[in-house]
Amino acid sequence: MFSMIKDWREQRILDNSEFTHADWMQAAKRIVILDRLNEDELTRLFELATLFLADKSITGAQGFEISDTVRQSIALQACLPILNLSLEWYAGWSAIIIYPGSYKSETTTVDELGIVHEGSQHRSGEAWLRGPVILSWKDAKHSGERDGHNVVIHEFVHKLDMLNDRANGFPPLQADMNPARWTEIMTRDFEDFQSHHKSGLDRYGATNPAEFFAVLSEVFFETPQNLVDAYPDIYDIMMKFFRQTPL
Repeated sequence: MFSMIKDWREQRILDNSEFTHADWMQAAKRIVILDRLNEDELTRLFELATLFLADKSITGAQGFEISDTVRQSIALQACLPILNLSLEWYAGWSAIIIYPGSYKSETTTVDELGIVHEGSQHRSGEAWLRGPVILSWKDAKHSGERDGHNVVIHEFVHKLDMLNDRANGFPPLQADMNPARWTEIMTRDFEDFQSHHKSGLDRYGATNPAEFFAVLSEVFFETPQNLVDAYPDIYDIMMKFFRQTPL
């Protein structure tokens, strides 16, 4: 019964979409990494993005105006990681906040002596546990250009990671995946990355396992050959996790 109601609601949203298929096609052409998707995959992505926009609020900060171009770009790239999963992977939160450029975020850290340090840093994006995704449009508008950097995918992959109640590089895996194998590969290659530079992989990924997972997810969708060259086992388990083969 509930499944029927959900299907009816989603179909009603799709039937009354503010954007046509042609509108979505035009938006997709502005995001280079989507050119690998076939017609059926693009149609599914457009439908997922339509449902995403109905489920999430996108608001501007510091006077930034949210245009249709902004909404379409964020929705398409946010939905790419869940293209073969479902919108349920983004359940439990609803807000996306867009700043015109990098923004200052307050930070609190505790050192090895237990001393609390408070400060601030400029960010291009962040994802809060059960809270909003925050993005800088100056950075987000250049995402999807196949350069290995994608702040939209990065932050939304953090949201997938947080489904286990914290971002630690260990998201809920598919039923046919081996958790021990995931842990073994990610731990081994994270330790290697902390000591060795890899071409095309942002050093920010060496910060901690959560950032390693998010940075390598960017590469998986943007420049997958770089991931295959650096860490082929991670490319393999990401194919199984995301249910996609970008190469």
